[in-house]
Amino acid sequence: MKQKHIILILAFFVWLGPNTTAQSLQTYFATAAENNPGLQAKYKEFEAALERVPQVSSLDDPTFSFGYFVSPVETRLGPQKAKFSLAQMFPWFGTLKAKENAAALAAEAKFQEFVDARNQLYYRVAAAYFPIYKLREWRQIEKENIEILKSYKNISTRNFENDKGSMVDVLRVDIMLKDASTNLDILNKEEKPLVTTFNKLLNRPADEEVTIDLVTRKDSLPEHQNKDSLMAQHPVLKKLELMRQSDEAAEAAARKNGYPKFGIGLDYVAVGERTDMQVENNGQDVIMPMVSVSIPIFRKKYNSAVKEAQLKQESIALQKEEFSNNLVSTYEEVWFDINKQNQLIDLYNDQIRTTRQTLKLLTTSYANSGKEFEEVLRMQQELLKYEKKKAEAISRYKTAVARMEYVLGKR
Repeated sequence: MKQKHIILILAFFVWLGPNTTAQSLQTYFATAAENNPGLQAKYKEFEAALERVPQVSSLDDPTFSFGYFVSPVETRLGPQKAKFSLAQMFPWFGTLKAKENAAALAAEAKFQEFVDARNQLYYRVAAAYFPIYKLREWRQIEKENIEILKSYKNISTRNFENDKGSMVDVLRVDIMLKDASTNLDILNKEEKPLVTTFNKLLNRPADEEVTIDLVTRKDSLPEHQNKDSLMAQHPVLKKLELMRQSDEAAEAAARKNGYPKFGIGLDYVAVGERTDMQVENNGQDVIMPMVSVSIPIFRKKYNSAVKEAQLKQESIALQKEEFSNNLVSTYEEVWFDINKQNQLIDLYNDQIRTTRQTLKLLTTSYANSGKEFEEVLRMQQELLKYEKKKAEAISRYKTAVARMEYVLGKR
């Protein structure tokens, strides 16, 4: 059983290896899987559960006893001086196998718990990664906005000097430049807590550089999943099923514990020689094989153990039903969010394209006539709004995709 799980673990890391160079986020997944203390703790729990298997599948230790006759017991062959006893008890047929199965299945359940913790960690890493992407996109957008506003200030100043505009236009640009500079300063300060949160998931220094690859919207998402397929592959459901099977094996072991146990043993008695007379086999030691049987007449503890295992199975069945219901609900919620963000991204792309065209016409008109500068500034703010909303929608879309991969039990 332990070899089986070692193979599974090796297969997991072999699978992870080729993907770590695909993109920066995959590399961070690998780093988190290797370094995160919470995930390492889950794996140690799995290893500890594996160590239960040899404990429960082994026989009880044999018993050895020694007795010395302070006053030797006289027998026909001579005085008995000492007695040695060795005994071994054996449980009912199949008891050890049932206990081994229960422990092995419980260990497999711990492995699925580890897999679920790994998947949760990947989602948390992704959920911390894409807000950094959004922040850096917003910062770049704000920098570009400042440069554009500076160019507008030059145009408005030149128009004012040529009596084609008013000082109000220059002051309006100054107000917007101050807003943009303050927003940029806030965005610069906001990065530190986001980077710290991300690095701590990877168990790295808080100030270590985080590289964000170019984020696109292309994802190999499946069509709307069949719910039976969804239920079959999530590690939590696999864990619960293994726990149910473990309790089923524990029930069988509890029943067998209520059957008689058998023991075999050997007594060896050291006998001294008689000196008062000669008899046949004088001083010959005594060897006595023994067989023993336990009589389990106090049934309450055995019946209680069986009932405990049955109640655990019923509890797990209810947990599976509850988790399955929540999983389907979460799936529908995340699927809606993915489609929603997808539609918003398409909308913002169209709005950005149209707004840029409009802004270009308004800017040209203002440069020539000095009129409608307020509309130029308003349209610039509209463009800024749509560009930021697009970056936010992409961040939410990618985060929702990562959450969907968790819901589907992927990774």
